[in-house]
Amino acid sequence: MARHTMFRSLHDVGLAAWFGGTLANAVALNPASAQAGSSTSSGRVANAGWDAWTPVNAAAIGSHLVGSVGLLLANRTRLATQEGVATMAAIKTGVTVAALGATAYSRLLGQRVSEQTDVPVESATEPSGRTPSDTANAQQQLSALQWAIPALTGLLIVVSAFAGEQQRPGEVRQGIMNRFS
Repeated sequence: MARHTMFRSLHDVGLAAWFGGTLANAVALNPASAQAGSSTSSGRVANAGWDAWTPVNAAAIGSHLVGSVGLLLANRTRLATQEGVATMAAIKTGVTVAALGATAYSRLLGQRVSEQTDVPVESATEPSGRTPSDTANAQQQLSALQWAIPALTGLLIVVSAFAGEQQRPGEVRQGIMNRFS
């Protein structure tokens, strides 16, 4: 039981940081970068914030993944015997892969933008008329991804809550009975 609690904690804390950090950056950091004082400072400010967040985000994602794998291993009997658990795990895995893909692609685009120092931009995700086209393209994609990642990780929170409900004793009993009837 203690291992299950440890894995649940790693899973939940990592997911909370992944969701919360990306949402905070989309809501606050990216728009606030427009207030940096000049169009060339806006990108530098946003890059500094995102570069500081990246190692924390990587640790959060790693924690979530370790917790997720641990929970899968701890619940392998339920996966095999309780109706609905394998389907829920497959859905959760699919959403996790989508969130990881969006996060990795966002980081790749962010690195492209970050390499361009002192480029004129409106804000972290809004190019100006003077932004070079490759940087502007990356910013436009980041503009969508800044909302896609919290949406996907928020969906993971909802799916995780539903999966947690499947662990209630009455649900386990009913799920096993349904599986074998």
